[in-house]
Amino acid sequence: MLELLKKKEKVVGIKQTRKAAEQDKLEMVIIADDADRRIVDQIKQLCEEKSIKVCNVDSMKQLGKAAGIDVAAAVVGILKV
Repeated sequence: MLELLKKKEKVVGIKQTRKAAEQDKLEMVIIADDADRRIVDQIKQLCEEKSIKVCNVDSMKQLGKAAGIDVAAAVVGILKV
């Protein structure tokens, strides 16, 4: 799943992911297990409402690295083609 981040267009972070989800631009959202629950639960609920697939990874550090950024990431959204 993390391999997808290298090949596909993506948005990184809570705000950008939420905006893309609201505009029906996402095919999948990846959430770090160690992210703040209060924040990511809102994204999970939005994904449920929009029928967007949600996947989890172990850590924010791992997700940020896979997304190609130098900092940890709580949420990454994979954009529809």
